Amino acid sequence: MIGKENKTDFLFIPVFVCICLIAPLAGQLLSDPMPNEWYRQLNKPSFNPPNWLFGPVWTLLYISMGLAAWLVWRDRKNHQVAFPLVAFSIQLILNASWSPVFFGLHKLGLAFAVILALWLAVLLTTCTFFRVSRFAGWLMIPYLGWVSFATVLNWSLWRLNS
Repeated sequence: MIGKENKTDFLFIPVFVCICLIAPLAGQLLSDPMPNEWYRQLNKPSFNPPNWLFGPVWTLLYISMGLAAWLVWRDRKNHQVAFPLVAFSIQLILNASWSPVFFGLHKLGLAFAVILALWLAVLLTTCTFFRVSRFAGWLMIPYLGWVSFATVLNWSLWRLNS
């Protein structure tokens, strides 16, 4: 049977998902208001996805990340959840900071450094989430995969346009 406190924990799912959806929006506010024009002019590798794909993919990933973080937070009485949640917060900050560097400053090399740090933070977060909740760890795997792909894409864009 689910305890009273566990029933109310479910009310926090939207909070975690919203945090994950709002963080990148904050980063976009600091970006070029017309990123598509600048981005359209870049030389792109053959594996560059169509622009319409980014929004749906990121939305699904942010929802999955929010659910994963909630699953870890839900076990908050376990003293081992503090570090995974700090790692999660760091990767979310790095995630939000990538857009202003890439689309705002148009600094592809610096953006590559940010996304490398993001990849490491996502890997650390995923590994530490697995220790608390296997399901939370698995929910982070698609995100790790997409950030891996985005890292290669960022590197390719930087090389093709420098």
